[in-house]
Amino acid sequence: MTTPSPPASPEIEDAPLREQGRDSVSRWIAVAAVGIPTLIILILMLGFISPGTTVIDSFPYINVEFRSPTLLMANTPTGGDMGAHVLLPQLLKEDLLPSWQILGFSSSWYAGFPVLYFYFPLPAIITVLFDVLLPYGVAFKLTTIIGLLMLPASCYFFVRSLGFARVVASMAAVTGSMFVFMESFSIFGGNIKSTLAGEFSFSLSLALSLIYLGMVVRDTREERAFSPLPAVILALAALSHIVTTIVVVVAALPLLLRRGGPRVVLTSWGLGFALSAFWAVPLAIRTFDGLTTDMGWSPVKGLLGESSSPGIVSTPFPDEFIPIAVLALLGAVWSLLRREDVSVLLTMTIAPLLGYLFLPVIGVTKLYNARLLPYWFIGGFLLAGIAIGLGVMTLTRVFPQRRQNLIAGSALAILVLVNVIVFGVHDLPGWVSWNYTGYEGKEPFPEYRTLLETVDELPPGRIMWEINSDQNRYGTPMALMLIPYWSDQHQSMEGVFFESSVTTPFHFLNGSEVSQSPSNPVRGLNYRGMDFERAVEHLDLYGVQHYISFTEEAREAAIAAGLPVVAEPSPWTVFDLRRTEAVVPLAYEPVVYAGEEKFLDVALDWYDDIDGLDRFVALDGPEEWRRVQLPAARFTTPPYDTAGANVTDVVIEDQRVSFSTTAIGVPHLVKVSYFPNWEVVSGGEGPYPVTPSLMLVVPTEQDVVLEFRATPVETIGTVLTLAGFGFIVGWWVLRRRQRHRAAEEQAA
Repeated sequence: MTTPSPPASPEIEDAPLREQGRDSVSRWIAVAAVGIPTLIILILMLGFISPGTTVIDSFPYINVEFRSPTLLMANTPTGGDMGAHVLLPQLLKEDLLPSWQILGFSSSWYAGFPVLYFYFPLPAIITVLFDVLLPYGVAFKLTTIIGLLMLPASCYFFVRSLGFARVVASMAAVTGSMFVFMESFSIFGGNIKSTLAGEFSFSLSLALSLIYLGMVVRDTREERAFSPLPAVILALAALSHIVTTIVVVVAALPLLLRRGGPRVVLTSWGLGFALSAFWAVPLAIRTFDGLTTDMGWSPVKGLLGESSSPGIVSTPFPDEFIPIAVLALLGAVWSLLRREDVSVLLTMTIAPLLGYLFLPVIGVTKLYNARLLPYWFIGGFLLAGIAIGLGVMTLTRVFPQRRQNLIAGSALAILVLVNVIVFGVHDLPGWVSWNYTGYEGKEPFPEYRTLLETVDELPPGRIMWEINSDQNRYGTPMALMLIPYWSDQHQSMEGVFFESSVTTPFHFLNGSEVSQSPSNPVRGLNYRGMDFERAVEHLDLYGVQHYISFTEEAREAAIAAGLPVVAEPSPWTVFDLRRTEAVVPLAYEPVVYAGEEKFLDVALDWYDDIDGLDRFVALDGPEEWRRVQLPAARFTTPPYDTAGANVTDVVIEDQRVSFSTTAIGVPHLVKVSYFPNWEVVSGGEGPYPVTPSLMLVVPTEQDVVLEFRATPVETIGTVLTLAGFGFIVGWWVLRRRQRHRAAEEQAA
């Protein structure tokens, strides 16, 4: 006779159900924690909300008006650098992709500049893809907000991958989302203000970088089999911004000390680099070759307190971040005491802070040290969320009815944090409205349109315009950078990608000579101030055909210098510069500089000597040109006999230059910015880089043709990228076969 088993305890029977219930609750908490901030970001960026006004004596104390979504208006977005970035996807769409290129050359800015060699291609590619179905302006604006919308989910995924419970990751998702609403800085990257100022590439890369870190942490911790996905995400992050890529590579270093970590991390680095090599290899090599402009960014050195300049923070501890920093410290200590896996998060947070502090000490200026602060901020917000999440979990366990407490505690925490977000928003609706109502939505747009119509009637050519911050009333001080966007036959000497052209420092020297209040952004140059006698010589050297003044002071100075007025679309005045040729034979034999000083410094000294601009110094050339240690030796070279020389049929296109000449054997100055990809394909030798930043060609025949072509640098990058894609395809095929074989064996 068997003894019947005692009935199971109801508590034991109900335990799996309770666990399942709590798991279901935590999932819904995660959905809310990610979904609500994402929705708030979307509503704000859609432009539904007009700038609010405070009402002191009545609830709800803030008067908010709603309107149609400016994000979806088919106009031309503006605001800060964003108002000039509009040109880049258009160049990709209309000039490069039709010839199966992503990297190329454009005449639009700086007397020609290399397109996407020194800037990030992914946002432009996304815009072009969106533009297949949407108006161009809407496609561009949607691209700018992708990173912001991704961030809440990226924060959740990252913290969840560290091994934290869903509730903790949920709180971190909400606090991480709070980072984008920071209003104490507007250029460093990641937050809404920086995005609207033009750093939308950074926002996208930041979100991708958190996903990448989450993947490599998870794969290492769980000892997962190889997957190419982390490498793909890393490549996408790199193609969106290089600073974020540097930070996450450093942040992943602790994983190399763990079992399986080197396999996961190093393979993601190698494959990720290969996938992005078509762009990364030219970027690295051409930067090493000195073909970018070092802007000499003034580092930020503050530690505490706000900057005196509105919208610019000078400290890692702005007032709005101090409460978060306190919570972050609590979260870091609590996590370490619990032996949580936060080494990557702490490295991601602290290493950028150290970089911010020490880059100015060692004199690094190419990397703006403040560009590292967003990771310090986002790391602090995530750690603060972890502290709140651990607090919610702890309180849930202290009291009975854990499931109900979990719901109530999480809901209360999310509600409080969301209220902090909402009531902390002040400037952002106004910024969104300014950008997304576009150039067309600005009150003085008719003035701007009239100028563009005037420009469109001018003979084709390059245009120099007066730099002045008051032009912000048209949408951005960079409004005239879009001349080539509106007019195919006209180019602006100034563009937004300052580092992308070797002509940049010389352009801003010119800008100081024709502007009443120039920006002078390149540090360390000998700016002379308004001087049209010098400017005319310099602008002729760059083949500039028209000048547009904005202030009365510049207008009067141009008239006094004898420049004829072409048109007066108020408040601008359009002047005709003396006829300049795009290709001219030299009057004197050039010299080749073989000294120790940087060629840029030699070129800047040469440019400052206005009386010696017809005596050129080259960086390379035929053997018969004299090699000199001192640039002054150029004054001893013999003249060329160019009497009767005639240069005709000059055609300058984005990636092709052609001309005919009777001065065969005489070096010709081609007034296009130098870049190593230019090649003389017929009729001459060269091109050789020459002062200030242009090219020399020695004709051997009457007809000469130059083309911008791929070099071994681009070929190597492309081959590596194709190899990376080939590896992924091979891995996928092999994995599929293994699964099919395993299924057959199981069935047998």
